Amino acid sequence: MQISEKYNPQETEQKWYNFWMENKYFHSEPNEKPPYTVVIPPPNVTGILHMGHMLNNTIQDVLVRRARMQGFNACWIPGTDHASIATEAKVVAKLKSEGVNKSDITREEFLKHAWEWTDKYGGTILEQLKKLGCSCDWDRTRFTLEDKMSQQVIKSFVDLYNKGLIYRGYRMVNWDPEAKTNISDEEVIFKEQNGKLYFLKYKIEGTEEFLSVATTRPETIFGDTAVCINPNDERYAHLKGKNVIVPIVNRVIPIIEDDYVDIEFGTGALKITPAHDTNDYEIGQKHQLKMIDALDDDGNLNEHGLHYAGKNRFDVRKQIAKELEEKDLLLKAEDYVNKVGTSERTGAVIEPKVSVQWFLKMSEIAKPALDVVMDDEVKFYPEKFKNTYKHWMENIRDWNISRQLWWGQQIPAFYYGEGENDFVVAENIEDALVLAKEKTGNPDLETSNLRQDEDALDTWFSSWLWPMSVFDGLLDPENKDINYYYPTSDLVTGPDIIFFWVARMIMAGLEYRKEVPFKNVYFTGIVRDKLRRKMSKQLGNSPDPLELISKYGADGVRVGSLLSAPAGNDLLFDEDLMVQGRNFMTKIWSAFRLINMWNHEDKPANSTETQTIEWFENQLNKSIAEINDQFDKFRISDALHLIQKLVKDDFCGWYLEAIKPNYGEGISKEVYDRTVIFFEELMKLLHPFMPFQSEEIWQLISERNRDEALIIAQQKKAEAFNEDIIKNFETASEVISGVRNYRQTKGISPKEVVEIYTNASEFANGSVIKKLGNVAEIHFGEKTDKPSFTFLVGATEVSIPLSDNLDLGEEKKKTEEELAYLKGFLISVDKKLSNEKFVANAKPEVVEVERQKQKDAQDKIVILEEKLKSL
Repeated sequence: MQISEKYNPQETEQKWYNFWMENKYFHSEPNEKPPYTVVIPPPNVTGILHMGHMLNNTIQDVLVRRARMQGFNACWIPGTDHASIATEAKVVAKLKSEGVNKSDITREEFLKHAWEWTDKYGGTILEQLKKLGCSCDWDRTRFTLEDKMSQQVIKSFVDLYNKGLIYRGYRMVNWDPEAKTNISDEEVIFKEQNGKLYFLKYKIEGTEEFLSVATTRPETIFGDTAVCINPNDERYAHLKGKNVIVPIVNRVIPIIEDDYVDIEFGTGALKITPAHDTNDYEIGQKHQLKMIDALDDDGNLNEHGLHYAGKNRFDVRKQIAKELEEKDLLLKAEDYVNKVGTSERTGAVIEPKVSVQWFLKMSEIAKPALDVVMDDEVKFYPEKFKNTYKHWMENIRDWNISRQLWWGQQIPAFYYGEGENDFVVAENIEDALVLAKEKTGNPDLETSNLRQDEDALDTWFSSWLWPMSVFDGLLDPENKDINYYYPTSDLVTGPDIIFFWVARMIMAGLEYRKEVPFKNVYFTGIVRDKLRRKMSKQLGNSPDPLELISKYGADGVRVGSLLSAPAGNDLLFDEDLMVQGRNFMTKIWSAFRLINMWNHEDKPANSTETQTIEWFENQLNKSIAEINDQFDKFRISDALHLIQKLVKDDFCGWYLEAIKPNYGEGISKEVYDRTVIFFEELMKLLHPFMPFQSEEIWQLISERNRDEALIIAQQKKAEAFNEDIIKNFETASEVISGVRNYRQTKGISPKEVVEIYTNASEFANGSVIKKLGNVAEIHFGEKTDKPSFTFLVGATEVSIPLSDNLDLGEEKKKTEEELAYLKGFLISVDKKLSNEKFVANAKPEVVEVERQKQKDAQDKIVILEEKLKSL
């Protein structure tokens, strides 16, 4: 068969992906096999593939393809998340560019635009995942806002409300003025910012005296309702019970006392703005202070801001500082670095705001979800994330689940009056009407008398049901899919959503199925550049994964991504890794072409071939056991390194070289057939990592029917292996490497035949040494008097008489230099080992290393001194 000289990923990848899709190898239905289920962390519907997605989905595909090849019924559920805040922001921006404000259109009109946007841009990322080779069951693709998914979200809301776990409350929330919605505590990112600490003069009512109050936010004075001092602060004892006047505003407010105030911070006097600070809100509640909200939803001052009404909060900060200075109400301003809460989604500075929101009580459902992780019913890889999880779960706060958005599941609360409790919760308006009639005792109520809550649910409130909702588990709890595929097997995700998603899925799974949603969680690291910066579009340091695939092939990129991606640790992206991935593909293709070029003849295997086959069979079995062990520990990068060593070093570097026929000769058919079988087993091990090239080679090796495709071929099970056979071959390979080193360092041609002398009584793989070392004769149990190149393999001494072409004078000089260096080195090691303090205090393994160095140096010195005598 004519095999092209170079492997062409571009020609191959689409061909095999189409083949897999046409034959429905990715599709899964419940059957008699054990299930292996993975749900994709659903990317934003309007998102595009980035480096983090590429790493995460490559790992998932490796796990799924391997499970398929190990006899499992593998099912990988793909899908996308409606991403309320991100998608709504994009639609609002698009409408704005067309001269339309969201506030000028109805909810129905807005949702029409949002669906058009989603239909146009949604799902791009899923198509891109196909380029990477992801073997998702595309027939089962789900979207968190599709009808059946939304029904399940609404159903769970109603259920939790009826259980008393969901409530409506007036609370301080994190307001995102750009997205125009509140966000949860977990979505607030604190960033250090340079600012000013302003010392304002609050005049004591009826006097010329003033109280100095420090603040970083002078624009919020319009909401001040008190100044607070510590009751133990003697400086202000004379001011207790008095009032102060708010600068510029001229409102009279009381001086109150509370232990909360830190005497050491600022001036020890704190302005209290209950509507604009979480801690002030708590103090305001405690002291029953009036609440004045001076900011609107856009982060602009409202009518309470007097002449600053309508102006942006940050502009007002600069302007008010000037006005305070002009009116002699500013004592001083100092440079100050403080941590400011920003929105994870938009980057906007968060504004604390008091409003009516919906909350889910967390303490009750958090406890069981903590226990299953602490008891390893759900295992985390790496385990260090258990502590992170424990800390959050033990300090959990109620989850604010309402968002002031239209794109999302609308909260199923229906109001029939203006009172605080004039509402009912139901899955639809018809059910709500029945409940409202019961609650009010008014049989004349109609659906037109009901109005549904305007808010949408937090996106995470839909994705926390994902492992169940993708199988319609809340609509039909006993359907065959949910009973077969749930709980899922492994979850691959980033540690940044351990609280948003992982913890909440565990809670939901235990609440609705009384079972954990997955057995293992593998946390990937963050992909960073060489400067350790997180890759992002904003920084411009993130390569386009599709361009990398085009340049290096999908397999090259997959291997490159995983070569240095240990679980939970960041991956420092370097394009050289992709080059390594591509070079590995080239090596495999070259090995395939080499095997394919050999003529096979009907002749028996020689001793070299027999020894090599026996060794590789044992080495293969040992490697499979080690690879399986790494997969069991979710050390996927380490498993890949083992496979790479097996292919590159063991198979290509030693096996093929040892069995390669001499020029002009053919290979024994028996050996050829065995080699092809070995190569096929390697393709099976490689397939999860390099699906395209391995399938191409598999199909070229032999004609296969639909049921014989590599994607569904079963990997070889680990079998017993003989460690002695492996060690004997390792000894032979070290002897060969020593001979090659002699030729290389002395400038001797590889074609020049050598003889070797050794104190060993035999080498188990003598014929392999002769062939690969180009050795004419091995003299066992003999020493030579001739000047020699001598090296050690363990305790075995191997000597090669020096070539007649060598300059013996130059060799003597080099030997003397090497001997002098080794003697100096030995003195330093002896000195260390004779130091009683070192031996007593150092770890035993460290002392052992030094003793080994001492022995090695002593042995080499003996050999070099003998060599000098012979020279």
